[in-house]
Amino acid sequence: MLANIADFFSSGANLMFFLFALLAIGGAIFMISFTKVVSMVVSVAVTFLSLAGLYVLLEAEFLAMAQVLIYAGGISILMIFGIMMTRHQGGEEQETKRTLHGTLLWIGILGLFGILFYAFQKATFPQGEFKSPEDNTLEIGKLLFTEQVIPFELMSILLTVAFIGAIVLAKREEE
Repeated sequence: MLANIADFFSSGANLMFFLFALLAIGGAIFMISFTKVVSMVVSVAVTFLSLAGLYVLLEAEFLAMAQVLIYAGGISILMIFGIMMTRHQGGEEQETKRTLHGTLLWIGILGLFGILFYAFQKATFPQGEFKSPEDNTLEIGKLLFTEQVIPFELMSILLTVAFIGAIVLAKREEE
């Protein structure tokens, strides 16, 4: 039973996958657990960066760079600007003690990981070799500008409309 775990961690790629997966899950859990908004933004940034690491492991370098530039960089900075430009109340909220809730939460977490551990130990995974294209960024570009050009342009229009709507809402709040 433990031989499968030793075989899994003998590969560096599997070890990095495990590390990035733990960071992604941990960042997501911390994001919904924290009460301070700045801590939430840092947790989201950790999640975004760990997802970019998973993309690198999958040999999807274009997606990894897009993840870092757009999400980890752009969205996190946008959230920080939003925090700085809005007014917040100075008072701290009193957090109520919920011991039963916490106990049930930990029992559920341990049960889920126990089930997953058992399932992974009993599963047999197919051994196959994935043949990735030589230049996956070139293939994404070809696909994006030939077969998927209409959804690509519709997405740009949607983002422009959302940007204009955000400006209108921000101007309306100033008045």
